[in-house]
Amino acid sequence: MLLISCPNCGPRDETEFHYGGQAHVAYPENPNELNDVEWSRYLFYRENPKGTFAERWVHSTGCRQWFNMLRDTVSYDIKAVYPMGTPRPDLAGRQTAEFGTASTAADSTTTGTAAPDISGTSISPATPAAPEGAAQ
Repeated sequence: MLLISCPNCGPRDETEFHYGGQAHVAYPENPNELNDVEWSRYLFYRENPKGTFAERWVHSTGCRQWFNMLRDTVSYDIKAVYPMGTPRPDLAGRQTAEFGTASTAADSTTTGTAAPDISGTSISPATPAAPEGAAQ
């Protein structure tokens, strides 16, 4: 069993949580303009690394809040837990300068460099702007 530290409730048994897939996947800027291939790439192409991976989790039987986690997919060692909307911490626990993705590759909206090629599509790898009036 994993002991997951919820950012709101503290350490809890993994049975209280549900996995939500890869973290930091940017929603397409204009989804209605995507063709079937581009839409399927957004929906189904995800990283599957051996090692540290950024994931989304929800505390489904507790506070019901979503959060992100860096977890080693081999050892299941949890490297970091951090709130949604915050940058991914690097492996030393410091926040990276980049927002939303773990790669600075121009064609990457996911972690790593094996992201699908989205050049020529309306999927934007740029940092989403905060809504007007929101604190940054």
